[in-house]
Amino acid sequence: MNADPVASSNSHSQLDEQISQLMQRKPLYEQEGGGVFSGFTRLCKGLAVVLVGVYALLQIFPPALSYLALIPAWTIPFVWNLITAGYIEQSLWEVIVSIVGLLFVGKLLEPIWGPREFLKFIFVVNFLTSVCIFITAITLYYITRQESFLYTPLSGFHGILLGFLVGIKQIIPDQELGVLKIKVKWIPSLVVLVSIAISFFRAESASYLPTLIFGTYMSWIYLRYLQRKPETNLKGDPSDEFAFSTFFPEFLRPIIDPIASIFDRMLCSRSENFNEARGNTLGATPLPGSDPIEASRRRERGARALEERLAAEKVSAVGSAKDPSERDAAENV
Repeated sequence: MNADPVASSNSHSQLDEQISQLMQRKPLYEQEGGGVFSGFTRLCKGLAVVLVGVYALLQIFPPALSYLALIPAWTIPFVWNLITAGYIEQSLWEVIVSIVGLLFVGKLLEPIWGPREFLKFIFVVNFLTSVCIFITAITLYYITRQESFLYTPLSGFHGILLGFLVGIKQIIPDQELGVLKIKVKWIPSLVVLVSIAISFFRAESASYLPTLIFGTYMSWIYLRYLQRKPETNLKGDPSDEFAFSTFFPEFLRPIIDPIASIFDRMLCSRSENFNEARGNTLGATPLPGSDPIEASRRRERGARALEERLAAEKVSAVGSAKDPSERDAAENV
């Protein structure tokens, strides 16, 4: 199936227009009254209410955990726990971390993806992560014959939080964070690595690892091969900057790339749109939008837009510390 060059050109013009609108959008503190704690989307607030509500339900009716959390031995016939487990936090601090991550990261990703795609990402990644955890638990039980793999309640939103970090890695991989100047593209890998290291010293921390690891990998699978781009009507992100080996240090990539290429060919062979996006040509001439230089420019525009929004929030945080009377006087002047 050949892509229409005119349609492709129009779609990328629409993408450039959307990025321009994002860059020209008023800072968050001007839109909703200011402050770092403003600008949270309605969808993220609604999901935060769900997390709090489910936690409250478990405190009032503890047996509900057996029906909502992922307990591999009971997943059949209680198959709904493959969906509900991702929205259940079993401790207060987990609820707080999940809500903070959802609100702050969500207000960066949702305006770019759109509410519908943002919600779809959460649902798909949560479900695929639960399926992988279920399969892993059953496999470990048959290998070790330890019933703890079958009857330990597994749940948590942290797999989705790691998925959000992968999404940010895709959009602004070279953005530096903090005084350590760590690039965003390394954050998901560092979180998983630190979690693995902690599990050696705290045995209870090991229960988080399956959700963190599968959440990271399933979110990459979704963004790499399945997410549909409305501006191009194609699926996935075939760029080399988002390849699986980019989660690992450069000296390991010669080892990772040949292995990853096997799965890449397996998945790409089932995705015609992905192949078109990766090497779309019309005869010997690349189609509009397939030029890597043009793609890089669009990525830079998106990165600048997010940087401006982050800078605006810093300015609003400083402004919110001023005395209200001083700000009123400045407005009168």
